[in-house]
Amino acid sequence: MKQTEVNRFNELYQRHVRLLKLQGKSQKTIDAYSRSVRRIRDHFDCCPDQLTLDQLEAYFGELVETHSWSTIKIDRNGLQFFWRHTLGRDWEWFKIIKPPKIKTLPDILTPKEIEKIIGKTRKLRYRVFLLTTYSMGLRLEEALSIQVRDIDAGMKRVHIRRGKGHKDRLVPLPDLTLKALRALWCKHRHPRLIFPNGTGSLKTIQQATTHMDRGGAQKAMKVVVTECGIKKKSQFTPFVTVSPRICWNGV
Repeated sequence: MKQTEVNRFNELYQRHVRLLKLQGKSQKTIDAYSRSVRRIRDHFDCCPDQLTLDQLEAYFGELVETHSWSTIKIDRNGLQFFWRHTLGRDWEWFKIIKPPKIKTLPDILTPKEIEKIIGKTRKLRYRVFLLTTYSMGLRLEEALSIQVRDIDAGMKRVHIRRGKGHKDRLVPLPDLTLKALRALWCKHRHPRLIFPNGTGSLKTIQQATTHMDRGGAQKAMKVVVTECGIKKKSQFTPFVTVSPRICWNGV
């Protein structure tokens, strides 16, 4: 791209991100919708505001051959937002791509499989994270975002803030999970976070400003699932029963 076109794209891209934030989109959605704009820019090596209907149709035709329908749907929604809100134009070409509606049932892990996964997890923070996620039926980001102030030990519940749909809710806190969370916090004593990011010295962990990396948590779980010989696609199952025999000693 010529420098003038690069400058135009950067200006539109920044506006795109700003409008996503102003509409209260989650960080995950902002990242996905922004990536869709960068992807089509890189594909055509031009600012996407000048693309024709034929170019867009050809682009999605190639995307169908190389990416999953979930990715295609996200890109369609991201570019739709870019056209409608960032460029202020009518969305005239959305009918060229319509991902099929596919309904599937997830593979559900049994309590014994979950107990095996947690027991095989060597690092304490990942072990407690998995127990917290499974025992309270939380989404990955919900579990990672738990703060000290969210835990009500007396009432045996946790305040989940800004979950799906940006809604708060109260979730029952099992005794074993409470014990595990206490054991983890006593290791790092971060003033705010239950799952702080960072490794190394205790001071470094206590000064962390963000929670544990989402990708690292997912990777840790996949490794343990593979080591356990479980072939299912791991899903978070709410309110499972986990044996109190699980030990929380370790680092």
